[in-house]
Amino acid sequence: MAETEPRRRIAVLTASDSAARGLRADRSGVLLASLAARLGDVTATAVEPDDFGRLRARLEGWIREGMDLILTTGGTGLGPRDVMPEVTRALVRRPVPGLAEALRQESARHTPTGWLSRGEAGVAGRSLIINLPGSPAAVEQLWPLLEALLPHALELLHGHTAHDPAAQNPPGKV
Repeated sequence: MAETEPRRRIAVLTASDSAARGLRADRSGVLLASLAARLGDVTATAVEPDDFGRLRARLEGWIREGMDLILTTGGTGLGPRDVMPEVTRALVRRPVPGLAEALRQESARHTPTGWLSRGEAGVAGRSLIINLPGSPAAVEQLWPLLEALLPHALELLHGHTAHDPAAQNPPGKV
């Protein structure tokens, strides 16, 4: 990212019934926000219960605000209230299945249960949304992969490509 460009705006959402009720600390969301600050400005964080409507409303608000990157943690497992992938799919217009699969593969290098994550990744509006598992260990293990991929992904999302000068002014942009 060129120094004259504004820093990327990032939001972090934790999906957790127990953290939303104050029964446990939101360690994974706090960790994820701390790591994400390396890539831009974390301008919004929230903890919501595993409720489809509340999670969707929160994500829709951030998409409308023009967040560049929305990272979620939690709600990606097989539990009956784990709905983050469904919420994400309802909003995404351009899936990025390779990113979700790479996260699963990296997670499975650390634990076989990594293959059980149903996390999604994709673009909604001008926001890239990525679902991560809810454990702090998983967030920490997956961060190096994200840190390697996200700068380029966000540049592409906003039409900045070194290999295609025409992409500097995508259709409809002046």
